[in-house]
Amino acid sequence: MLMTLLAFVVALGVLIAIHEWGHYRMAVARGVKVLRFSVGFGKTIARFKPKKQRPGQDTEFVVGAIPFGGYVKMLDEREGEVAEADRPMAFNTQPLSTRALIVAAGPVANLVLAVLLYALVNWVGVDEPRAVLSPPVAGSLAQAAGLQGGELVRAAALDGDELEPIASFETLRWVLTRGALDGQDVLLQVARGGDGSAREVRLPLSTLERKDPDAQLFRAIGLVSPLTEPVIGEVMAGGAAARAGLQAGDRVVRVGAMAVADGQQLREWIRATGRASAPAATDWHIVRAGETRTVRVQPDAVDDKGTRIGRIGALVGSAPAMVTVRQGPVQGLWSGVVRVWEVSTLSLRLLGRMLVGELSLKNLSGPIAIADYAGKSAALGLTYYLGFLAFISVSLGVLNLLPVPVLDGGHLMYYLWEAVTGKPVEGVWLERLQYVGMFLLLSMMAIAMFNDITQRLG
Repeated sequence: MLMTLLAFVVALGVLIAIHEWGHYRMAVARGVKVLRFSVGFGKTIARFKPKKQRPGQDTEFVVGAIPFGGYVKMLDEREGEVAEADRPMAFNTQPLSTRALIVAAGPVANLVLAVLLYALVNWVGVDEPRAVLSPPVAGSLAQAAGLQGGELVRAAALDGDELEPIASFETLRWVLTRGALDGQDVLLQVARGGDGSAREVRLPLSTLERKDPDAQLFRAIGLVSPLTEPVIGEVMAGGAAARAGLQAGDRVVRVGAMAVADGQQLREWIRATGRASAPAATDWHIVRAGETRTVRVQPDAVDDKGTRIGRIGALVGSAPAMVTVRQGPVQGLWSGVVRVWEVSTLSLRLLGRMLVGELSLKNLSGPIAIADYAGKSAALGLTYYLGFLAFISVSLGVLNLLPVPVLDGGHLMYYLWEAVTGKPVEGVWLERLQYVGMFLLLSMMAIAMFNDITQRLG
């Protein structure tokens, strides 16, 4: 809990500070006087004013008690009296191009930070599961395409693109996610067996009816997880595994007449037993300390969000084979640029589909979910946490560029109107649009918070 809270606060502080720093640096560069740079709102818990500042600047730097946001307060005749000598440094007296650059600099700073963070992760390297496929889910697209499990995915491409090398299973998941959400088929180049010969398999993701990017989407595709050994992990007291005498370290080789080659395959079989009102007891052939044994296991049927599934009360499957994904200086930086572009465009498409009803609003996540992801990524290691920061930084940059009043994108929308008509938006319309923007923003926050709470309550 403490790590989750700390990781969340650090993430907020860094991303907000970078966003406001973008506004601040552009304002200073364009000769606008900055009065205050604040990270956080509410009661001031820390403040300082550097003795040496840039010519014309007298900026106070502040940390507020409420970390959900920040602001850069600039000299402005609309907010108070400005001395005649200082008018050239007031924000409202600046040409349209300067005002637009200052407003856009915040979101751009978040996007640039994301590029650098993704690049840093690429340069340092991260351990990820190898792209070796587990047996596909029964009735899935992968099974229909002829995949059996055990194949190594060497390359993949969206429909019409050239094949690109697949470094890990996480890279494959990203390609599949983009293909499913865009309604594009995905071409896989896979190799199986000792000869290393490769073949191509097309997954018709354009035929998928389900578009929500969740676990059920990958079950429909059929590629849920990388290949793992079918080894029993921690056994929980009172569960079906404990009653049957299963122990941690047992390797399952056969369940009834079904040969078991993968942990995911076994998990799918256990899950499917819950469809019956009372799952049948089945003989499991296991290897324990080099000796083959037979135990009789009867899974329990439980309710999981309205669906009856089978469980045995034990972790099933060992950790997958891992590979260190690392790139050189130029390739790592370029990959960071590409990833930011892909995440940005995908985020915009998702928002658009939610607005027109093609995707459920349940896909909106709020601060509780973000805090949870922050804690989990921090627990996995620094590179995972940096990747999380990069993703959230992209999201913050994209969100702030939306043409919604009260956001940076809303102000840019006003400036576009001014550029086209030659006159600024009238004050009465500004006030009305601000209310509309606040309503939209609060509505999005309320839906996201509702999703966070309901997901945790099951």
